Amino acid sequence: MKTLTLILSLLGLALLTGIMAWLGIGHVFSAMQRIGVGGFLAIVGGQVLIDVGLGISWYSACPEIGLFRAIASRAVRDAAGNCLPFSQLGGMVIGIRATCSMPTLSRKLGPLQWPAAVATNIVDITTEVLGQIVFVIIALVCLFDHTGTNKFTWPVLGGMGLLALGIAGFIWTQQRGGVAIHHAARFLGRHIAEGWRTTLIDNMDTFQAQLDLLWARPARIASGALIHLFCWLGGAAVTWLSLELLGAHIGFLGAVAIEGVVCGIMSASFLVPAALGVQEAAYVALGYFFGVEAEISLGLSLLRRGRDIAIGIPVMALWQISEMHRLRKGKTETKPSDTLDYADPVTRSKAS
Repeated sequence: MKTLTLILSLLGLALLTGIMAWLGIGHVFSAMQRIGVGGFLAIVGGQVLIDVGLGISWYSACPEIGLFRAIASRAVRDAAGNCLPFSQLGGMVIGIRATCSMPTLSRKLGPLQWPAAVATNIVDITTEVLGQIVFVIIALVCLFDHTGTNKFTWPVLGGMGLLALGIAGFIWTQQRGGVAIHHAARFLGRHIAEGWRTTLIDNMDTFQAQLDLLWARPARIASGALIHLFCWLGGAAVTWLSLELLGAHIGFLGAVAIEGVVCGIMSASFLVPAALGVQEAAYVALGYFFGVEAEISLGLSLLRRGRDIAIGIPVMALWQISEMHRLRKGKTETKPSDTLDYADPVTRSKAS
């Protein structure tokens, strides 16, 4: 998997370099300079509002996590996926770690152990994909009127159909796949350290119980998916604002079409870290059908990356500071009784 990720990263970098060389880097930077500092801050501010909405969506589906922890952990997960040289799977792992260690503003909410953290992250990702499927379908409807776009419409529509089937199977596995999950845990247990193996297998019942608890409230799951859909539409609004500032006037529905199809293409390339090269090619190709100049489309992609870095780097830095503070505090204040307080119910019952 590491070799494949490295190869895909290099291919993405080569594709990005080729596109920039073909267009001319000077034209790209001139397009970027059109928006100015104020325009860039407006784009960053709009994305921050969307990030808060993503945390609210998570909290809506999983209120036990707490609102602050949901917003902060979601920000860390997205920042890791956008800024670090990992695939989206790596960002999810860091997001789970952040969910376990992130403090809360309420004294009623204690720290989460990994079974609950993994369960809530899985449910949040599921509701996000549900919202994304609806968003991409809306984008495809907006795309139907443009001649030549069938090159994107039918492949993306087919991909969304497969994604819908996949997410349906994923949901079924979460709700009724206890046996399959235990088999997967045993398989993974044979390939990890003995201490982790015991922890993984012993906590599978707790993990499944957490999933059952979350999926027992379909209204909350539906509200989380609906808020995610509004956040996807908010992302299209940020794309529309970016294009307006860059000098391309295609309207909000055009921005929905471009953003939705690009998101669908990027979802299919989740193994490529930060969708390097894939995002740029998709924006340039789709912009062509809306009469957007290629350098502006590439400027839009680079502007999106600059926005993600401007948000992601401070988020990762703050999380690292929080982690260091927590580890130092743990070394100085850990007592024998503290360990039992942080254990999950299965481990606590065995210890007693």
